[in-house]
Amino acid sequence: MTKRVLSQLVVSAASLSLTAAFAPSGLTNIAHLSSNNHLATRISAPLSSSANSDEVIDADIIALSTNPTLNLTPEGYGFSSPISRVMKESGKSGYYRAKSSESVVDVMGKIGKNEVALVFDEENDKELMGIFTDFDFIRLSTEQARARTEEESATFMAAPVSSFMTSADKLICVEPTSTASQAVAIMTNNNVRHTVLVDKCGPNFSFLPGTSVNGVVSMEALLRLIQSDNRLSYDKLSQKFPGLANKPIEQMREELKSQANALANNEETAKKDIIRVGTAILGAGSIALYATQSAWLSSHAELAMIAIFLLGYIGIIFEEVFEFNKAAVALLMSTGLWVTYADFYGESTGIASANVLEQLKEQLAEVSDICFFLLAASAIVEVVDAHQGFKVVTNLITTKSKKGLFWVIGFLTFFLSAILNNLTVTIVMVSLLRKLVPNDDDRRLFGAMVVVAANAGGVWTPIGDVTTTMLWINNNLSTIPTVTELFLPSLVCLVASLFFLVNNIEEDSSLAESTLPPPSPLAPRGQVVFWTGIASLLAVPVFAELTGLPPYLAMVSIFAAQR
Repeated sequence: MTKRVLSQLVVSAASLSLTAAFAPSGLTNIAHLSSNNHLATRISAPLSSSANSDEVIDADIIALSTNPTLNLTPEGYGFSSPISRVMKESGKSGYYRAKSSESVVDVMGKIGKNEVALVFDEENDKELMGIFTDFDFIRLSTEQARARTEEESATFMAAPVSSFMTSADKLICVEPTSTASQAVAIMTNNNVRHTVLVDKCGPNFSFLPGTSVNGVVSMEALLRLIQSDNRLSYDKLSQKFPGLANKPIEQMREELKSQANALANNEETAKKDIIRVGTAILGAGSIALYATQSAWLSSHAELAMIAIFLLGYIGIIFEEVFEFNKAAVALLMSTGLWVTYADFYGESTGIASANVLEQLKEQLAEVSDICFFLLAASAIVEVVDAHQGFKVVTNLITTKSKKGLFWVIGFLTFFLSAILNNLTVTIVMVSLLRKLVPNDDDRRLFGAMVVVAANAGGVWTPIGDVTTTMLWINNNLSTIPTVTELFLPSLVCLVASLFFLVNNIEEDSSLAESTLPPPSPLAPRGQVVFWTGIASLLAVPVFAELTGLPPYLAMVSIFAAQR
């Protein structure tokens, strides 16, 4: 008997801890509160407000008093705690009293931690009109996201809280004599995390107009109290039976170890472990060579640099296989190359010379030019997107023919890549395709076309591709010959690829299921930001040709002007 009670206690405490941990994100099922049928298992029917707290409300709901010897906590504690005790232990009413005319932003500023707002009538301050919770705020935010302008968006936060509250006729209530088990069941059955404590509930725990409101009970407060009571009961039971106290816990620990071993016993985990061990050995050996000022490294510095370069590129190429971060691999490779070159190459004495430091500064300056240029370009695109400037493009997409859409997306990507850089445009267009093309197979084909079009479009301007930009910044190519000589070959590449790929498109009515919002007028500010952004980016090569200064200066100036 004692062993069974202890086992049930440990299982219940562990399950309840998990439930309490996930309670803030919402509960949809109470099936896992306990494996004991005498505890809450599920809810199959609405509850009656006239039920006594000690009475079995439903065969599938809590029946703590039917067999007191199996209860984990004394009567009046744990799941059998009355709601009045829950409110007393929490030490607060659980809500902010708001007037119906108060704005959403004011109410949000006054709601305390883990609280909600009860909205009362402006004229009759005893008449409860509804409740404003985090779910209502999410609904408000969803509608706010559809606003076309900043002014329209601001009106949502300034609107009366009564416009977005859950009305009183939809409230779920409990009475002071209701138990914690009933409250948990009620909230779970109705998929809510707060219930109003009143003197008397209506049918099916509905709110009766005119009844007195005593507070708001949250799922978090309920589970915190239940878990605390169960923990105390477990401690007392462990003191009473010290020889048995740790056995359920030790058994659970052994089971967890067995599960961990089972999870680790697979090819994928073994591959990861081998790669990690190999990388650790290689790293330790390299550090030892550098730390000991190895004579071999001094006499074979060129070979060591080639090996570092090859290993680095292998790590970058096979990043998915090795699960490496290619940026981290590139940085480590760069550091290894510079240390080897500075301290061991040629006539080096183990300390970087002034000449090497000067070379490092020059290389850093070149890399910084490219980084500043790309960062500013990406920021400009983000500013345009923040002002919904790309509606200028999406509003043009009205065709319901998949083949027609294929050509439209292809040419849009081609020309936008030449101005905004192909990587950014690829990200923007792929995000658009997720809303525009509902069929997965079609979306993959459209995505392949976007990549081809973006690469073709990024070639024929100095700012369309990272590689072209690097060559242009280092004065390895000029603007006008690049545009005039590469535009036609790039266009031919695009058209030929589209002709080949479009034959794989099958016409149907799937575009009717698109989630892209219908075309809507763009605010004047959005149009200004979009067109000035495009014009400014086109002016970057002109700035570089006329002034002879690095192009990133023009790019950061454009970004500053847009802000």
